[in-house]
Amino acid sequence: MKINIIVAFFSTLLVSVTCIAQELKRNNRLNIPDIPGYMTLKADFHLHTVFSDGHVWPTFRVREAQQNGLDVISLTEHIDYEGFPNELAYNRERAFEIAEAAAENTEVLVVRGVEISPRVPPYHHNALFLKNVDKIPYQYMKDTHNTFIMKDKIERSELLAPFLEAQRQGGFVFYNHPSYNWWDKKDTLLFTDFHQELLDKEILAGVEVSNSGRYNKIAHEFAEKYDLTIICNSDEHYDIASRYKDNHRPMTLVFAKEKTEAAVAEALRKKRTLAYFRDYLVGRFPEADAFFRASIEIIPEKGKGKNSPLLKVHIKNTTQIPYRVQLKTDYLIEDLPLGQLIIPANETKTIILNPIWKYPKIITLDFVVQNILVSPEEALKTTITVPID
Repeated sequence: MKINIIVAFFSTLLVSVTCIAQELKRNNRLNIPDIPGYMTLKADFHLHTVFSDGHVWPTFRVREAQQNGLDVISLTEHIDYEGFPNELAYNRERAFEIAEAAAENTEVLVVRGVEISPRVPPYHHNALFLKNVDKIPYQYMKDTHNTFIMKDKIERSELLAPFLEAQRQGGFVFYNHPSYNWWDKKDTLLFTDFHQELLDKEILAGVEVSNSGRYNKIAHEFAEKYDLTIICNSDEHYDIASRYKDNHRPMTLVFAKEKTEAAVAEALRKKRTLAYFRDYLVGRFPEADAFFRASIEIIPEKGKGKNSPLLKVHIKNTTQIPYRVQLKTDYLIEDLPLGQLIIPANETKTIILNPIWKYPKIITLDFVVQNILVSPEEALKTTITVPID
């Protein structure tokens, strides 16, 4: 009996340690900082494969994500389109099943998702963290076999049905690429009464502020006006490497308590995200400010000029994201017109404050970070206090 208890104890301990290790195992190929209280997970919640209108196998998406430094992906196949109906037996769960199996020994967490994509309001949306994609209805469609033909007469209830099912399954729904490319010519609005209904029913929760590396100011305004989570995805149908050979792939930075599906879902619902694309960051002030502060180290160094004491301030960028800043301080900054400074990725830039006739106990640096947006018309503004020994 005693031996059995000991064995059970150590078995439980082993399982606990294994679970902790799985939660903390992250993809560190990208030099992206955590912020106080949260780990930063890199995610792409909008991807396609041959199981809808994409052109790669699900295992390829997992391999790409692993190589690109992502922590979380979702294969969001269109529920209403089959790209290869003669080659593949239609199974809307299959892409997820293949990807989940392929990710088993990687650092990539695959979450179940789908794209609901009528070409009339409310247009395209993704739903994440579903339990069973096959239960999402699409009765508004007439033909999905290598074509996209909706019924001639569509009831509003048929368009609402997939969203209600996503809600029933506990899904997180966000509006994809609000754009006139998918515009119903009978309605000039991109945020329609249908979107308002989804919002009122607490179904609509986020919006893609960047899709395929393009900034969408309309979507950013929606996020601000309707208090939606800011999302950034690739929406890739082919291979990532070809499209982003000159820059990083777009992604959502998710500030989660741990690396689990539940923690990612909680972070999205609490709006703890930043959009990261083309070396821009877009988000709300608390996350943007915390992220920038976690990205840099400031080291003062007393020195002597030709005729006066001076202070060198070394600003070290500890991340892979270059920052374009405008600096102000109470002292004269040598040779820095308008205070404009580029701090390259993983490099240190030094500014010189001269003269410093009497060294203060602290200096304050006012930053305007021009490639971090906290509003459609506003860059991040923050003040950092630096103690002087």
